[in-house]
Amino acid sequence: MIDLFGSDSDDWEDDDFGADLAEAVEVHCPYCGAGIDLGVDQSGGGVQEYVEDCQVCCQPLMVRVTLDGDGVPAVMVNTLDES
Repeated sequence: MIDLFGSDSDDWEDDDFGADLAEAVEVHCPYCGAGIDLGVDQSGGGVQEYVEDCQVCCQPLMVRVTLDGDGVPAVMVNTLDES
């Protein structure tokens, strides 16, 4: 099968699309306390802030990711009113 860009559809399986993602980091939701896994996009810069819903209770979380010089992430989650 050929996609819109003219490459074989099976080629994507050989590409390393996940190369910029660190392993999932487990954090605990400040609303329900559940452990949730967040993937960290290392290509997003050394400091990242974004809102993501809890995978369990669906409450909005303010996520702050910082990467050290070796690309190791530190992740903090807060409620929106604590950010």
